[in-house]
Amino acid sequence: MMRAFLPVLTDPALRALAGLMVLLGAVLCSFGPVTSVLAVEVFGLGDGGFAALLVASSLISVSASVYVGIRADQTAGRRGMAMVSCGLMLAGTLMMVLRPGSVTFVLAHAVVLPLASTLFGQLFAQARLAAAAHGEAARDSIMVMIRALFALPFVVVLPLWSVAYANGVSILAVYPVCLVMAAMMLGLTAGFWPRDGGADRPSGLSFHAALAELAQGPLALRVLALGAVNASGTLYMALLGLVLVESVGRGPADVALYAGLVAGLEVPFMLAMPLLLPRMRRTTAILWGTLLYVAHVLALPLLAGSPLLWLAIVPAAAGGAVILTLPIAYLQDLLADRPGTGASLMALQRLTGDVMAAVCFAVGTAVSGYGLVAALGAVVSLGGAVVLHLADRRKR
Repeated sequence: MMRAFLPVLTDPALRALAGLMVLLGAVLCSFGPVTSVLAVEVFGLGDGGFAALLVASSLISVSASVYVGIRADQTAGRRGMAMVSCGLMLAGTLMMVLRPGSVTFVLAHAVVLPLASTLFGQLFAQARLAAAAHGEAARDSIMVMIRALFALPFVVVLPLWSVAYANGVSILAVYPVCLVMAAMMLGLTAGFWPRDGGADRPSGLSFHAALAELAQGPLALRVLALGAVNASGTLYMALLGLVLVESVGRGPADVALYAGLVAGLEVPFMLAMPLLLPRMRRTTAILWGTLLYVAHVLALPLLAGSPLLWLAIVPAAAGGAVILTLPIAYLQDLLADRPGTGASLMALQRLTGDVMAAVCFAVGTAVSGYGLVAALGAVVSLGGAVVLHLADRRKR
């Protein structure tokens, strides 16, 4: 199995993209478990304010990702756009280092950092182009490896944050640390991102034609369905800090440790994906993975104060490995000859998932509490997985 992943180590282009993916994962995993705590507890936005922040950041992120994906396909010029994304990551973290406050927090997390997050899709688009040189048989394994490298920092970085928080380090320390990593990303992109040209060719589609293609019924249905699946992951990150810190009085150290254990166990499950795919259709695997994942989301508010909480990391990791990896190749295959636009489908998936998650969060907290939020998210995500499974079965 490991032989299939050797191109990531030996191909200079893939190696540089792998390094960027590790750094991006380190930045996002540092923010992920504590953003809700920062919004609600530190900067006083409240539950409603945090839900609004989720929606705003998602709208900006997806709009930028779609624009960048289409423009990159039109021009076959990806390197400059990647450098701009890294520069915005640097700017967003620097703002919070120099002038931390509620206004700066909203500006950074609702505008600047969501614009920087377009790098995620750009990395997958460029990786798909680089993987093409190694043949179609190796492509899926390479893409799985790239996605697994995004999860790898969760294994190392989050436990380190757990130790740091347990020893009294301020939660605001996340910003100077991420500032350093953003600077490393900018340097790595400037020095090692593959030069434009080569096998990459302009798409020839106008911007309007490319947008119209994204709105086609069958494609839009699948993006919406996978967005619903993705909502459970957004709710997990939103609920984890609030349930453990606000509801039962655990500390940020427990939040970081739990998220790190889940992500660490996800990596071997992700690496096993090439063994699963020949035996099961993607949509069937996504359905089973969603079932496991929502079971863990439902368990969070129920087991938050119990030692049994730590058992939930197993279904979380197994289900997360499936719903975080398989939709990437599935979406890119929908627009196989336009890697940038195909990668932007991941942003559209994330937008629909984040909006659904924000609605579940707002309704659940207004009516009852975090338990209802988890239940609503479970219904939405399972519904999306079922719709996707049925849509592909009817097509076949």
